[in-house]
Amino acid sequence: KNLVNSFVYGLTYGFSQSVIYLGFILTFGFGAYQVTRPPGHIAHESFSDLLTVLMAVIFGAVGAGQASSFAPNYTKAKQSANRIFALLDREPVVDGYSEDGLKPEKVVARIEVKDVEFNYPARPDVQVLQGLSLSVEPGQTLALVGPSGCGKSTVVSLIERFYDPSSGSLKLEEQDIRDLNIRWLRNQIGIVSQEPVLFDKSIADNIRYGANFREVTDEEVIEAAKAANIHNFIQTLPQGYATNVGSKGTQLSGGQKQRIAIARALVRDPKILLLDEATSALDTESEKI
Repeated sequence: KNLVNSFVYGLTYGFSQSVIYLGFILTFGFGAYQVTRPPGHIAHESFSDLLTVLMAVIFGAVGAGQASSFAPNYTKAKQSANRIFALLDREPVVDGYSEDGLKPEKVVARIEVKDVEFNYPARPDVQVLQGLSLSVEPGQTLALVGPSGCGKSTVVSLIERFYDPSSGSLKLEEQDIRDLNIRWLRNQIGIVSQEPVLFDKSIADNIRYGANFREVTDEEVIEAAKAANIHNFIQTLPQGYATNVGSKGTQLSGGQKQRIAIARALVRDPKILLLDEATSALDTESEKI
């Protein structure tokens, strides 16, 4: 069967490649025949015109055929452009670049979540949070425990104000976070996610990025690394803190990436530290430390 298919494919491909040359043969043959016929049909002195017409027709047809092959790509490009312009014209509900809102000089990291209900915009019919209430005092540690999809990461996203709750309130020191300047609010927060994103730069640069709104000294980087229990490992590397982690941290293991991400959050000296399963790839001893 495969042998028969190979013959069929070969003949088909050969025929498709020879069509243009068959067209040359037919058109030149017919044109020559017309020129050699008695006067009144095509005069001998118009042979150059014959060649011009034939070339125009043949190459025009080839060009039209090639252009038509790009029609699906044109449609895809048009659809993609429409989506891009739709995104550019979209007004975000939460504007991360807004300069509006309060910027308190003194912050007491007291968080209160009261009767919060929330539905993701992409799934408005699925209620993720159903009247959640909790409070966290300064210096207190609060753990949210539950099965996958119960809303743990959603609470983290609401505190960072990636979304606003459908109803209820979320306050920082008795002040609704919707009344606070969003960039100021996020500067008070350090976060470590389950899958941290590292940049194709040195370990020190990745840690410094946690406080990219100010200059971070080498001493601060080392102290944060010690607090994250990654300093001893970094010292064993040939280039130490200047070691490049590779694209997305590919040169490091999952646990090492998480500890660098923890150091990056700590160097920010945040008032609020959010850990979204930040030790899932660590061994028991490192997690305890």
